[in-house]
Amino acid sequence: MNIPENLKYTKEHEWLRIEGDEAYIGVTDFAQSELGEIVYVEVDTVGDTISKDEIFGTVEAVKTTSDLFMPISGVILEFNKKLDENEGDDPGLINSDPYGEGWIVKIKISDESEIDHLMNAEQYSEAIS
Repeated sequence: MNIPENLKYTKEHEWLRIEGDEAYIGVTDFAQSELGEIVYVEVDTVGDTISKDEIFGTVEAVKTTSDLFMPISGVILEFNKKLDENEGDDPGLINSDPYGEGWIVKIKISDESEIDHLMNAEQYSEAIS
C-alpha cells in the first residue's frame, strides 16, 4: 500500500498535500482500492467555503458512491479538470495515480491549525491495518 510520507491523512481516507497557503486533496491508495473502478467524480463546490469534515463532492465507483469530506476548512479553488466529465473525463486517474494526477480539488486553507489534527503517514498506516 502506497502511503507517501509528505502528506496528511484523515480517517475518511482523504489525503492533503500542503503547498504554502493552498493544498491539494484526493483519496488515498487504500480508499481507491476499496472503492474499485472509479467512473465519475462530482464536485459542484468550486468557489465555496467548506468547513472541516463537511462534504465537498462524491466519487462514484462501479458498485458504490462515496462522499468526499474536507480534511481542513478552506475555499475550493479548483476541481481537477482531468477528472471533470466536461473537460478531460478521466476519473480512472484516481485509481491509477491517486497521489499525483488523480488529485481532486485544490483549496485555499482557511485555518492552518486544523492541519495539526490530521494523521501522518505512520498513523494512517496503523489506522488501516
